[in-house]
Amino acid sequence: MPETPDPTVYPLDHLALRGERNAPALVLKDRTLSHEALNARVGTLAKWLKSRAGDAGSRVATWLPKTELACLMPLAAVRAGLVHVPVNPLLKRAQVAHILGDSGAAILIANKGRLDTLETGDAACPVIDEAAVWAEVEAEGGELPPSDAAPDSLAAILYTSGSTGRPKGVMLSQANLWLGAVSVAHYLKIVPQDRVLAVLPLAFDYGQNQLLSTWYAGGSVVPLDYLTPRDVVKAVAKHGVTTIAAVPPLWLQLVELGWPEDVAASLRRLTNSGGALTPSLVRALRTKFPAADLYPMYGLTEAFRSTYLDPALVDAHPTSIGKAIPFAEILVVNDLGGEAQAEDEGELVHTGPLVAQGYWQDAERTAERFKPAPAFSKLGGMAVWSGDRVRRDAEGLLHFVGRRDAMIKTSGNRVSPQEVEEAAVATGLVAEAVALGLPDPQLGQAIHLVARAAPGAEQADLIPALTRALPNFMVPRHVHWRDVMPVSPNGKLDRVALAAELAKDMKP
Repeated sequence: MPETPDPTVYPLDHLALRGERNAPALVLKDRTLSHEALNARVGTLAKWLKSRAGDAGSRVATWLPKTELACLMPLAAVRAGLVHVPVNPLLKRAQVAHILGDSGAAILIANKGRLDTLETGDAACPVIDEAAVWAEVEAEGGELPPSDAAPDSLAAILYTSGSTGRPKGVMLSQANLWLGAVSVAHYLKIVPQDRVLAVLPLAFDYGQNQLLSTWYAGGSVVPLDYLTPRDVVKAVAKHGVTTIAAVPPLWLQLVELGWPEDVAASLRRLTNSGGALTPSLVRALRTKFPAADLYPMYGLTEAFRSTYLDPALVDAHPTSIGKAIPFAEILVVNDLGGEAQAEDEGELVHTGPLVAQGYWQDAERTAERFKPAPAFSKLGGMAVWSGDRVRRDAEGLLHFVGRRDAMIKTSGNRVSPQEVEEAAVATGLVAEAVALGLPDPQLGQAIHLVARAAPGAEQADLIPALTRALPNFMVPRHVHWRDVMPVSPNGKLDRVALAAELAKDMKP
């Protein structure tokens, strides 16, 4: 592979044209699609989408596990001139209703089980069962040819939680997604012979890139909706998987399993994002999978991916997040707006062509996060100011220090405290609530809810009510009831005091 990846941008659906015609591209439960078949299926699905979803630029939402349609949609939507809005299959009706309304989706495709959970008013657009889609696609026939979409045209809106409020939609262009695929395929050294096990949700940028980077390299993807970590071991053995992308909680589970020696040896590449690796976990991964290169990474949905650590440096620098990926410029900006010196702490700022187009229909929050690059930037232009504190060591490697905002990162998911708090109050059982993330060896952070009960409420009813309203990863692991909630001098609930109190109580 050349030292510098090709920066030329093509329409995203051209990824279906990258591989050898008869080589495997997508390994489904009942059959395998070659790259030629992948392109044909993208074309037939795109033709149906164009006839059903309306004008160019209309948003089409999917709320699905890793089915064939979910895997094809990132390419089929843009071939039809549409914008894909993938919805995390773990979300429940309230979160889905918000995304549908906020995005102005023209159509929602889901399976019957999920559609049956929606209530009147949740979806202002037509909803279609996935099985009915394929029946209509087959009856209609024909296919659309590869598109000629402009590099800066909108390709997808990925919804991510903010530190406050409801999830916000990150607008990603053809160039953002294409160059992200090129960059990752390049530094991971993916080749046509690779088989990538897609275990992460396709609604996440990290998960979706499992498809895009693999197809750019001409390899094949094995989608997996696993029930237990043991399912991952079985899939690696069955399909000769060479690559797994995961988050720390899953890696912790996988290293605790007994792996047949030949199966563990088949893995050539392990990637991590969504949370930091610990030195002990690095050692466990290196012991369990000695033939695999380990790639720690750091990313922002607003700029896709920012850094990776060269596998050759992992043993010596197990906690580093590495250096900038291809096409990214990563700056460390001190509190005075200048370039931080080696070993000094500053804010991580990402600039370059991977920077997204902002938040969908949210100029205020876009202006807060997307601002001009500092004067010392080489690439200039618009930058993502992450809010994350990092330092760059004398060797040029970056190290994560902490998050400026109150986001909770649990099981690889970013959770808005406000969304958990609103759900708690909405049950009618809680008068006031504060959600906090505290360190947890399995989850990264566990969600603790500090709450004052509503008059006459049964405290034991809260967790069952939240389980019905929220995806599992957002349900608090611990509830701490208070008769009186502390307030700060400005009259707001005192999160800092509560966090300090809980942290003190947790100390042995």
